[in-house]
Amino acid sequence: MAGTGVKRRWVKIKAKAGQLDWCLIGFAIIGGMLVLLPLLALLNITLGQLADIPFLIEVATQKQVVDSILLTFFAGLVAVIILLIFGTPLSYVLARTQSHGNQIVESLIDLPLVLPHTVAGLMVYILFMQRGMIGAPLKSMGIVFEDAFWGIVIAMLFVAMPFYVNTVREGFQKVPVHLENVARTLGATRFKAFCLIVLPSSVRHIFNGCILAWGRAIGEFAAVIMIAYYPMVISTLIYYRFTTGGIKESSAVAFVMIVACFVVFLILRSVTRYLGRNDDRV
Repeated sequence: MAGTGVKRRWVKIKAKAGQLDWCLIGFAIIGGMLVLLPLLALLNITLGQLADIPFLIEVATQKQVVDSILLTFFAGLVAVIILLIFGTPLSYVLARTQSHGNQIVESLIDLPLVLPHTVAGLMVYILFMQRGMIGAPLKSMGIVFEDAFWGIVIAMLFVAMPFYVNTVREGFQKVPVHLENVARTLGATRFKAFCLIVLPSSVRHIFNGCILAWGRAIGEFAAVIMIAYYPMVISTLIYYRFTTGGIKESSAVAFVMIVACFVVFLILRSVTRYLGRNDDRV
């Protein structure tokens, strides 16, 4: 009887093993090698900072560090708002038209993805410096970009643009065109159909585009430092602390930024999952 029970349990174990998706498990193990890289880097810096908590608290409460993080987050937010205003109509046009001109526009939008960041920063600087094509006339109106808040915003906007436009364009493309056509046959204008049908159906993609663009914006260093070393965003401050205070001081500032970003993105991703559940219900 005992032998029969053991045999039955062994059969059940073999049956469960046969149900395992070994391909998926193998892919997870292979892909997990990439996850190890950021995980080990995060563990390494975390353990280093926890070894001297008083110093970490001292750095985290410094006014310059707090102001720099807030400036970075706010400048990134302003860049995203500008993308919402100008990038959303552009994404809709690209999603609803088919022409050779689209390929040129999309290539121009994607240009910051392939350019070295220093090149992107140099392009922005030449255009918006006080003698630049745009910077000169705006300077006469009292708007300055060199070593100014708006210089930070324009540099962030330049590098974050493709992340927003491409994500939102894909969202608009997923909304069936015939839904808009039905609304227009019922008397709605294209703009009204866009507001009542396309926008509500693309909320999740727009929100994801904002997250990606904001994340890219706040992480920029080279393009920002080319036009606006001051006021210091967090990436500039970390570089400054590294060159003046060494790795201990700069890594403490970096860890504070890591924690702040982790908390913010955890909240944003929770909102994204909530929007996704609402889309599934609809």
